[in-house]
Amino acid sequence: MDQSAAVWLVLVVAIVAANLPYFTERVLLVGPRSARKAAWWRVAELVLMAALTFGLGSLLEARIGQRHEQGWEFYAAAACLFITLGFPGFVWRYLRRGRD
Repeated sequence: MDQSAAVWLVLVVAIVAANLPYFTERVLLVGPRSARKAAWWRVAELVLMAALTFGLGSLLEARIGQRHEQGWEFYAAAACLFITLGFPGFVWRYLRRGRD
């Protein structure tokens, strides 16, 4: 896989992963379906999805070439970007749909 395809793959996975917690009522996407999932479950799922996405990016970077060590600044910016990518799901869940 070339570098351009790897970048696009990570971006698409990040967009999907950042929005998944808002579109399902299942705990950790496979657990039992609850009537209304608590907000802290959604935050926990968002953190887990971010970690998995960062791991995928790191794996692809290592396969393409030498993996570069990142400082805390990189992870802080990446976490902010991940949260921003999840904004459409947040709007759909809490602002658009209302309280079902």
